Amino acid sequence: MRISSKGDYGLRALFDLAQRYGEGPVQSEEIANRQGIPVNYLNQLLITMRRAGLIESLRGPQGGHMLARHPETITLFDAITVLEGPLLPAESARDDLTPLQPDDYALVNGLWDELRGQIEQILAKTTLDDLCQRKRRQSGDVMYYI
Repeated sequence: MRISSKGDYGLRALFDLAQRYGEGPVQSEEIANRQGIPVNYLNQLLITMRRAGLIESLRGPQGGHMLARHPETITLFDAITVLEGPLLPAESARDDLTPLQPDDYALVNGLWDELRGQIEQILAKTTLDDLCQRKRRQSGDVMYYI
């Protein structure tokens, strides 16, 4: 599996918005500066994420971008599949392959299926809010609930 700059930068932008959830729109220049993302590239990613329903955008001098849903409801799987598409192809990429050892072929494909399932499971159970909590724990800014 390889995550391109599109997936990496897009996830960083969503994480930035998750950290500011409920504070109103955030301008793309602010996100770009904090995350080290080229602003023109970020704007393209924000359009993709808006069309997918992950973020909302407001125009105007007080405009910007914000998550369309609470960070607890947006998984990393949602984000990565919007930005990257499928993580690993479901089928062998080589349609012209005619193995002489079909059992070997099935074994290796089974391994790829297992790997894909594990990756998708981890991404599906991890939300943007989980990333925010991890950051708070790292910085010692932990919130306790009674």
